[in-house]
Amino acid sequence: MHIHATPAGAGAKRTQSVLRFSLVATLAYVAVTFVAGLRAHSLALLSEAGHNASDFLALLLSFAAVYLQSRPADQAKTFGYQRAGVLAAFINAATLIAIALWIAVEAVHRLSAPVAVQPRLMMIVAAAGVVMNGVIAALLWGVARDVNLRSAFLHMAGDTLSTAAVIAGGAGILITGQNWIDPALSLVIAALILWSSLGIVRESLNILLEGTPRGLSLTAIRSAMERVEGVVNVHDLHVWSLGSNSSALACHATIADIPPSASAVILGRLKHLLQERFGISHTTIQFEHVGCERLEGCVVPLDELAGGHEHCHEHCHGHAHS
Repeated sequence: MHIHATPAGAGAKRTQSVLRFSLVATLAYVAVTFVAGLRAHSLALLSEAGHNASDFLALLLSFAAVYLQSRPADQAKTFGYQRAGVLAAFINAATLIAIALWIAVEAVHRLSAPVAVQPRLMMIVAAAGVVMNGVIAALLWGVARDVNLRSAFLHMAGDTLSTAAVIAGGAGILITGQNWIDPALSLVIAALILWSSLGIVRESLNILLEGTPRGLSLTAIRSAMERVEGVVNVHDLHVWSLGSNSSALACHATIADIPPSASAVILGRLKHLLQERFGISHTTIQFEHVGCERLEGCVVPLDELAGGHEHCHEHCHGHAHS
């Protein structure tokens, strides 16, 4: 069993502080926008309040994930809670896709049936939103080390763009009187949000499905390991992500029938290679000796084939963990 502690460091505390500030600021803006929308009878402002309410929930989800990720590993969760952030990222990105599609549908509807808006009030409230969302997006960019916080950043950056579009649309409507400008800008923003969110969904799904981490190649890893002195071949190779910033590897490596002290040297070389070149810090490498033959999933020395192989693992397997 492997237990890997993940204590909360200065980086985690700074991230939590940024998210706490973002939560308070976003909730305040939602309240202001909702009240302004009711007083002005503005559907656009009420929609903006609803949009920012979804941002509040996304930030809350990211905050919870950061808290869980900072918890140490235990007997029940031997790898800790590293994938809490990945799951939060997937939910956030999926929500963003739904929001982008809703914006697109509403925009198409309004293009066919333009709605009269109050451009001055739109611009005033949206200006406050741009400042708030822009500050939060900048803060999140500074701590966006993993897919969870990148998804939260995308939420706020997308909101900054959409709110800026409200200002531009309000100015255009004020000057020209053409109400179709607002939904046309909304379509552009929806496309940008959708494009960014699909990348987060792909990355988080790959991690949750234990796919090969982005940027790593099994062929390249196997070739590099087999070039290490003392390694004959590498097989049953698996590489997956524990979280968005950490990867794990498990494999079988064939070596000569040598003393344990000599095999420890080979293990050290492999660990150093995997850490320095591929950034893989958690490895489980099982050594097998030259002269063994695979039999029904069990590795057996050739000279034991005639006499039975009930003790094959004891004689032929060596396990090395890091």
